[in-house]
Amino acid sequence: MSDRPLPTLRDLVLGRLASSALTPATRDLVAELLPEVRARSAGLSGPVYLRSISAAGWRGIGPAAALELTPGPGLAVVAGRNGSGKSSFAEAAEMVLTGDNFRWQDRTQVWKQGWRNLHDPSAPQVSVELCPDGESLPLTVRRSWHGDGLEDSRTVAHRPGMPEQDPREVIDAEDLSLYRPFLSYSELGAMINGRMSALHDALAQILGLDLLGDADNEARARAKVLTDTVTRAGDLIRAVTAELAESDDPRAAEAVAALGGRTPDLDRLRALLKGQVATDGTELARLHRLAGLEGPDPREVTGAVARLREAAAAAEGARFGAAEDARQLIGLLERALDHRRRHPRSEDCPVCGAGSRLDEVWAVGAREQVERLQREAATAQSAREALAAAVRAARDLVQPVPGWLQGADLPLALLWSEWAACRDAADPRELADRVERVAATLADACRQSGEEAAHRIAEQDGRWQPLALRLAECLRDAEAAEAARPLIKQIKDGRAWLKKVTGELREERLRPFAEQSQTIWNLLCERSSVALGSISLAGTANQRKVVLDASVDTIDAPAFGVMSQGELHSLALSLFLPRATHPGSPFGFLVIDDPVQSMDPEKVEGLARVLQLCSRTRQVVVFTHDTRLQQAIRQLRVPATIMQVSRRTDSVVRVTRTDDPVSLALGEARAVAADRNVPQEVADRVLPQMCRGALEAAYLEPARRRLRGDGHGHDEVEARISRTHELTELAALAFYDSAMAPAEVLAAVAQDHGPWARTLIERCNAGAHQAPARPGADGDLVRETERLARAVQLR
Repeated sequence: MSDRPLPTLRDLVLGRLASSALTPATRDLVAELLPEVRARSAGLSGPVYLRSISAAGWRGIGPAAALELTPGPGLAVVAGRNGSGKSSFAEAAEMVLTGDNFRWQDRTQVWKQGWRNLHDPSAPQVSVELCPDGESLPLTVRRSWHGDGLEDSRTVAHRPGMPEQDPREVIDAEDLSLYRPFLSYSELGAMINGRMSALHDALAQILGLDLLGDADNEARARAKVLTDTVTRAGDLIRAVTAELAESDDPRAAEAVAALGGRTPDLDRLRALLKGQVATDGTELARLHRLAGLEGPDPREVTGAVARLREAAAAAEGARFGAAEDARQLIGLLERALDHRRRHPRSEDCPVCGAGSRLDEVWAVGAREQVERLQREAATAQSAREALAAAVRAARDLVQPVPGWLQGADLPLALLWSEWAACRDAADPRELADRVERVAATLADACRQSGEEAAHRIAEQDGRWQPLALRLAECLRDAEAAEAARPLIKQIKDGRAWLKKVTGELREERLRPFAEQSQTIWNLLCERSSVALGSISLAGTANQRKVVLDASVDTIDAPAFGVMSQGELHSLALSLFLPRATHPGSPFGFLVIDDPVQSMDPEKVEGLARVLQLCSRTRQVVVFTHDTRLQQAIRQLRVPATIMQVSRRTDSVVRVTRTDDPVSLALGEARAVAADRNVPQEVADRVLPQMCRGALEAAYLEPARRRLRGDGHGHDEVEARISRTHELTELAALAFYDSAMAPAEVLAAVAQDHGPWARTLIERCNAGAHQAPARPGADGDLVRETERLARAVQLR
């Protein structure tokens, strides 16, 4: 067999999730909702059994008393009349391990006031001795009180030779809640009347489905947050839209348009809040443009005009002075020098014909004059270039009319048109004059218009700012809602898938539990007309419940509506026992207090069979005041340890082991026979009656078994037995013919056991009417009674 560990519930769900049709994002979401299961605390390593329950000064127990038990699977019945103190042991075990008693839950304070015994002034104390399977040392858990209040207590756990521990270190409180091993009569009724949601949760956790329930709860919580986000955004959009509608600001109209439609235009809203919305043609847009309009820079204009005029003057001087003539003369002289180089022997002037003019002296002077004239020409050229640059710079300052201002019926538009026309001036001086004049006027007009526009914008912004803040809040919520919508869809799809998977796994895991509950129900209510059908978990949140299908004579009917009180208690047992005996429980014991109430005789026998079934694997300790359970156990020959609890003066509680009433009766007879303080005449009258009681107890169980085996119902059996007045009649019902005469029955007894048995029965029947016994005969009477009683029990 493989040692590989079984897959956890989370692994199973993730495996199904991987092959699902969900989108990748939804699968990731569902996986996120299924966190790793935390490691459980160490707690108990195996099944733990009860060795003893002790109490002192607690409830009906005064001086210290102990209920000794055999640790391990088996049935123990603790019997005693009401008020004997038997239930105080059960409540002591519950209190020491859980810190509470179910009978006090949801009750007024007066129910808790009787927890301290009235006859014992010492500090109350309760304890249980546990035997963990596979451990040699027992574990004692003790709760002791140091004050007057029920909460003034301290609980410790310890093993021999070891330091004390906090009980929570060895016993997991979650296990105690989940596999609760205690069941009282009050809890039987409460399990059906109003605690189905708690049973639902316990079963879901036992089945391991709490992980899926937690995942659904987390998904539902996330969906609510997201849905609230969308709802809040919608409410805010409607409120802000109404506020914007009352404003005459053009941005408000733009915002209303952006917020309208099925979903808001978030990009449009963002641009509007940043002031980037295209609002051409609106008054606000015109004002913003006027406020941002920049005219000519006076300093740049002043500098450009000055440079233009200076360049123009320099160029004018170079154009009309000797510089231009020098350039022409340079050309003439260079040609003459060139002529002389080409005709070095001729010194005559080729123009006027004069002789000896172009000699060497003339050539030297001509070259000097050319160099001087070249310098003058360069100055003139530089002036012309500087003038062209100054004209370009002045014209570059002049900008065309802005597109939004063209055609506008505004003085500023006409003035800017005049400014743009300055570029057309051809004469540098005229250009300088026009640029200087129009620039100053335009700059002043732009400044004045900008100031007026800024003032009007400020007035509008003062009214717009609160709306802008509301709009920004609206944008944040709308963005959150936009992000939430796809997540809501993912959660919805994920929850639907989880619901489907939970249903499948719940049905798979609940089936063995339901089958076990049906088995227990059938044993408890064998002759009932009500049949228990399927068991399922349904509902969520406050509607969680366990759904029980039932039928009456094959006709479907609501379980709670058709069941008697005894059947309801049987149903509660059918639901409690599978939970408490679940393989995952670390508790090898069950403590059941008073389960017989409201049960008819048929169900009591069924209860005995159920207890026998459970005791094969669990230590079952049952407390009861009803003798019918003991009778059923003896009649069905269910292996059990029976103990009797009695309470004496001052709350002195004693526990006596009385596995059967025969032993109890014989023990009492022995005590009387051995008591020398009992007068002989009293013993002669009492002992035969006590021995007869022991024999009646011995014959009673085989009589019941025989009658039930013949097909008689429980009520009929008890009626037949109640009509017997003689010991011989009861013996006839048990082993012979009920129509036999007493003498015939005695003869049959003598044949089966010997003549001494007939003599014994005759003496017990005669009782006080018989002559006094010989000295020492009392012991013989008890011994012979025990001999016959054991023989009858063995038949």
